Amino acid sequence: MPIRQLSDALIDQIAAGEVVERPASVVKELVENALDAGARRIEIATAGGGKNLIRVSDDGCGIPVDELPLAVRRHCTSKLAGGLDAIQTLGFRGEALPAIGSVARLSLKSRAAGAAEAHEIAVDGGCLDGPRPTALSKGTVIEVRDLFHAVPARLKFLKSDRAEGAAITEIVRRIAIAFPEVRFELAGPDRSRTIFEAVSHADRLHRISAVVGAEFGDNAIAIDAVREEVRLEGFAGLPTLNRGNGLAQFFYVNGRPVRDKMLLSALRGAYADVLAKDRHPIAVLFVSLDPALVDVNVHPAKADVRFRDPGLVRGLIVGSIRQAFTEAGLRSSTANAFGLMARFRPDGSVPAAPGSRRFEGFAPGGFAAPRQTAYDVGASPFRPLNGAGDAATLEHGDAEPVFGQDHANAPLQPPGAGTDSGTGERDHPLGAAKAQFHGNFIVAETEDGIVIVDQHAAHERLVYEALKTALHGRPLPAQLLLIPEIVDLPEDDADRLAENAATFAQLGLGIERFGPGAVAVRETPAILGRVDCQRLVRDLADELAEFGNADTVRGRIDHVAATIACHGSVRSGRNLKPDEMNALLRDMETTPGSGQCNHGRPTYIELKLADIEKMFGRR
Repeated sequence: MPIRQLSDALIDQIAAGEVVERPASVVKELVENALDAGARRIEIATAGGGKNLIRVSDDGCGIPVDELPLAVRRHCTSKLAGGLDAIQTLGFRGEALPAIGSVARLSLKSRAAGAAEAHEIAVDGGCLDGPRPTALSKGTVIEVRDLFHAVPARLKFLKSDRAEGAAITEIVRRIAIAFPEVRFELAGPDRSRTIFEAVSHADRLHRISAVVGAEFGDNAIAIDAVREEVRLEGFAGLPTLNRGNGLAQFFYVNGRPVRDKMLLSALRGAYADVLAKDRHPIAVLFVSLDPALVDVNVHPAKADVRFRDPGLVRGLIVGSIRQAFTEAGLRSSTANAFGLMARFRPDGSVPAAPGSRRFEGFAPGGFAAPRQTAYDVGASPFRPLNGAGDAATLEHGDAEPVFGQDHANAPLQPPGAGTDSGTGERDHPLGAAKAQFHGNFIVAETEDGIVIVDQHAAHERLVYEALKTALHGRPLPAQLLLIPEIVDLPEDDADRLAENAATFAQLGLGIERFGPGAVAVRETPAILGRVDCQRLVRDLADELAEFGNADTVRGRIDHVAATIACHGSVRSGRNLKPDEMNALLRDMETTPGSGQCNHGRPTYIELKLADIEKMFGRR
């Protein structure tokens, strides 16, 4: 077939296939244009899930009448004055409006600042009409009707009106978080009205709570860290406040909402040992850096970005979140107490707070993390509570009971016997131990409420943190293989493994190049015992190719430490003396991450006295 020049209409429709995936894509492009125009009020109206109508009105600077025809022409933009190395606007391609106009009926009304009147231009199937005078007091109004009427086949691949409308809502929610000073209103006959009132930048958490959920504001830890030329701000939810999916994870790079897999991986790494595998954290993170250090022009939808130094950004995210959890001290999600209070209701229902969503960290149906079996009493070879933070206490013995005495069959002593459980102990965050019930739960009294502690889960976390300190504080012992194992790999994978050999050596894994397309494994971490070297090395190669880091070995070592901690902790069914219960509470207060166990379950739940009084009708 001969080579021929495509028509402008067909070129625009091809471009529309990249830019306009669904109605939500149209809303995203139009709202971004409004924000780039300096708008402080943006109104979005839809009908039929955006298929029949999308209208975006703003109070921005407007478009001069002589520039209206250029606004709907491909590759015309006002946002690339600094070139591709200095992109500081949300939109910059100059393809959105002509692409939309090629597959829908588009009308654009605008009145530039200082102009005597407004003008309107229309595009239908790529055909231009106007400009002509119209009535408009300020800003710009863009209407998109009958989306994909010019390419009916695309309509068959759209979802229901309800699903498309939900996608539009999600797009607006994500953008609203990044611009708290802008008022957003989303309305239409196919939806209930949603309004995000403008707030100051200092009150950004208020806007975030309005989007993510009211409970997030009470269970979020502020993040503010800088490393070299990259700054990370935002809020990370407590591990015990989590969701069953990743929809409550919001990332922004220089104000641009993104769904980048490297950022998602970094967040997952930050919560690696404090969250159950099937649960997802809640976080809103803003990455700010020089535009020259990030490429936002790697995808037509601008959802992916590429960092010049992805390792730096990943390390900043993982390190700053973990440091924030450590500095925050002992905190438990209020969702846990909310779920516990629901248990006292005859029907187990949880009344939703006005303007908030149902808590998912500790749902009325029970916590979703995997359950742990109760082990035999007295089977622990560890005695860490006399100094849980000291690795020297983690020694093997002759199955000596925890605390040096066996109280498995001893009756519960009054808290006042042989210990100070009065006001002095109550001054501590976890209060004074008052009782133990069912051989597994400790009840403590604080100044303004009570705390219920799962003794096995809490002590498991203490032992695990002590083990991690001992393991990662120095190079891990390695076992030398009698015969090195050769693993054949693509040359690129072998190169990446060789470049990270020093990191692997710190973890006890000795790898070196063995020819152009293979590596030789000479040592493996002793703590892992017998290792399938072929599988381990291939997993490492895949992880390096996808994320640019090697967490597989460290993750496996941490898993071994977690298993040892689980088997070496205070067992369910073990009766404890008051001194021992208070010792456990004090160690929890000084151990990072003790608010949840290694499996992501909460280790304690706090009930405020005011909430208890409400349950009994005293308030």
